[in-house]
Amino acid sequence: MKSENLKKPALSAMFLALGFVLPFFTGQIPQIGSMLLPMHIPVFLCAFICGPQYSTPIGFVLPIARSFVFGVPVLYPEAISIAFEMSVYALVSGLLYKKSKSHNISSVYLSLFTAMFFGRVVRILVQLILLDISQTPFAVGALFTGIVIRGIPGIILQLLIIPAVIVIYNKTDFGIRKRQ
Repeated sequence: MKSENLKKPALSAMFLALGFVLPFFTGQIPQIGSMLLPMHIPVFLCAFICGPQYSTPIGFVLPIARSFVFGVPVLYPEAISIAFEMSVYALVSGLLYKKSKSHNISSVYLSLFTAMFFGRVVRILVQLILLDISQTPFAVGALFTGIVIRGIPGIILQLLIIPAVIVIYNKTDFGIRKRQ
């Protein structure tokens, strides 16, 4: 019983650590690294495996903590808006997946698509608010392009990796015990 109580916090800590480390692999080529959205994958995995109560705070803290420790992403406005985006990803995907009757690949994709939509909307809104508050001139089209269009390679990567990992996880003893 004690090990079951520690499993989700331990996995959550592992996903947080993975969110710190994964960008180093893609960040060696800055033009490609930022397009692959490496911090998003551990947050989504945490949402599906541990639930929204663990993944939502991780999604919020991760970009801000990376900004303070490594200077990437830049704290204002990037890390702050990414924090809101990733916490929405975690909350929405975790809740939808938890509420689904069957934990199959369809429920993973439905949760992912919905969370990706709402997360990006929230990020755009937060960034618009932050840029307006600071009186920084901006172009909405450039903001949309930077957040949505530029992230397409990362979105594709997420849509390939996350469902595969979750399907494999659900076939293990860990995944079976999780649903009981």
